[in-house]
Amino acid sequence: MIKAISSLRKTLVLPLHLHIRTLQTFAKYNAQAASALREERKKPLYQNGDDEYVDLDWDNLGFGLTPADYMYVMKCSKDGEFTQGELSPYGNIQLSPSAGVLNYGQAIYEGTKAYRKEDGKLLLFRPDHNAVRMKLGAERMLMPSPSVDQFVNAIKQTALANKRWVPPAGKGTLYIRPLLMGSGPILGLGPAPEYTFIVYASPVGNYFKEGMAALNLYVEEEYVRAAPGGAGGVKSITNYAPVLKALSRAKSRGFSDVLYLDSVKKKYLEEASSCNVFVVKGRTISTPATNGTILEGITRKSVMEIASDQGYQVVEKAVHMDEVMDADEVFCTGTAVVVAPVGTITYQDKRVEYKTGDESVCQKLRSVLVGIQTGLIEDNKGWVTDIN
Repeated sequence: MIKAISSLRKTLVLPLHLHIRTLQTFAKYNAQAASALREERKKPLYQNGDDEYVDLDWDNLGFGLTPADYMYVMKCSKDGEFTQGELSPYGNIQLSPSAGVLNYGQAIYEGTKAYRKEDGKLLLFRPDHNAVRMKLGAERMLMPSPSVDQFVNAIKQTALANKRWVPPAGKGTLYIRPLLMGSGPILGLGPAPEYTFIVYASPVGNYFKEGMAALNLYVEEEYVRAAPGGAGGVKSITNYAPVLKALSRAKSRGFSDVLYLDSVKKKYLEEASSCNVFVVKGRTISTPATNGTILEGITRKSVMEIASDQGYQVVEKAVHMDEVMDADEVFCTGTAVVVAPVGTITYQDKRVEYKTGDESVCQKLRSVLVGIQTGLIEDNKGWVTDIN
């Protein structure tokens, strides 16, 4: 029995040169696998031929979240430098329960769009201005931020990776949401130790359920949106949750949105829940001045320039509610809402109607703006970026 076991052991023990050959073969295949994995990672997640449209009802797009295929992610550590970002499939992200964004609301966001031309090419509208606005907002919230080049590059990559989600010309746009947040864990009040920059996208139609119809607004006198010295002038997430109660109450009464007043005298117009406001009287167009409580909208700035080009007198000032109630027209502007006409405003139980329609100032300005954004009107201002 002992001899049999000894003989079996001898047959199972391989010679040394065979062990070496086995290890060499394993190392060879392991190196080949690692090389193949590296090459696979170099390949883009999307191919240049991915130009077919996704299967969506383009004629009935609302302004809801329909996540596109890919998102862009970039990290920043304590040194304040953002690493090279990359595209990844859209999906959930992991956050510590003590992340700065969850504990102290340390986050800001932007909103921009990709537009499809009649020939299928994609355009962006002034993304560098979104980048600058994010940097200013990040400074106010004591956060590092991507450079302008990093920001614009991330927008371009996200738009191109999700090209099949960009609606056909005239059917909508691809809304792109850059988000900068304190993702690192922290307990005491202070800046987060890590920050994450994310860009995701969704195809959208009209922001308001009314579509292109005129809005009915309600002037809120109980709640205010922002106060002097606060952060009302930046796109901090903390500026938007507080408007939900007043907005929900107004919508339950049949209104489209809420107009907010200044926090000191409650007599001067500031802005709506998510957009800037303009008041038209004759050839004068007035809009509340950006004094720290009002967001400096990129659409707002563009509309002001277009209006000046068309011979209107554009004034930034404190707009008293008496002027609003005596105006010929009122309209709202924003990336999401574009340029939206206001049909009525209700203030202190008084309801006023305003001029709307094809001959309105609002519609004329909207036509020029959208024409530039979609390539139907020649861009002489350098506002549009072709990303194809």
